[in-house]
Amino acid sequence: MTIKYIFLVSRQAKIRLAKWYTMSSQKEKAKTMKEVSQLVLARKPKQCNFVEHRDTKVVYRKYASLYFVAGIGLDDNELLMLEIIHRYVEVLDRYFGNVCELDLIFQFQKAYFILDEMIMAGELQESSKKTVLRVIAQQDETEAVENSERGWGDIKY
Repeated sequence: MTIKYIFLVSRQAKIRLAKWYTMSSQKEKAKTMKEVSQLVLARKPKQCNFVEHRDTKVVYRKYASLYFVAGIGLDDNELLMLEIIHRYVEVLDRYFGNVCELDLIFQFQKAYFILDEMIMAGELQESSKKTVLRVIAQQDETEAVENSERGWGDIKY
């Protein structure tokens, strides 16, 4: 399965996180995010979580006030992508302790680190929640040590 992009969009159509795994111009990315956001936000809750947009199958899932949106190839498995989205949300929830939109706004770098630990080059690399959380915890420890060595104290983001 090849993932083309993943982004998080609020109900107010604000992009909270965007990660692209294909080459596109900035203008094309912005256009795609705008079109897909409008498409997803306009759908009713009882409608299917899959929709086609150009040469991409858009898979999305709403959690609280955020839509987690992914673009995959037309031949790829939608249910697998829904599971990947759900796994990402579970890891975010464990890391942040009941994740909310503000966590993703103010600690966006951690959300990207977690996504990068799970998905690389548009392919699922790690599906284990424990492994991802262990690696992120190690990264946090290293960051804390480096901050204390620099005399920055115990800076938390």
